[in-house]
Amino acid sequence: MSNQRIFDMELVKVESLEKAVRTPFYQTDSTGGSVWVIKPGQTLPKHYHHNSDDIWVILQGTGVFYPTPDTEVPFTKGQVIVSKKGECHGAKNTGT
Repeated sequence: MSNQRIFDMELVKVESLEKAVRTPFYQTDSTGGSVWVIKPGQTLPKHYHHNSDDIWVILQGTGVFYPTPDTEVPFTKGQVIVSKKGECHGAKNTGT
């Protein structure tokens, strides 16, 4: 990774028709940044992080967020989702 500090998500993102794609674009000892592209119908499996919070900024589309394994919460572009360290989370793109 470079020392770059400003990123254009249109240039960073990677898309796949088969599965959701995570593209890391920034990493230090204390934090990191990744872009997830989750196409309509695709799912980011439920998971959790042992060492850090996970903050999502929804850039476009609609979907459902899984704050627990059995709970769905709708989301849309412009929202921010925060999962604290150790909390289950995942998502599904329900849009078109």
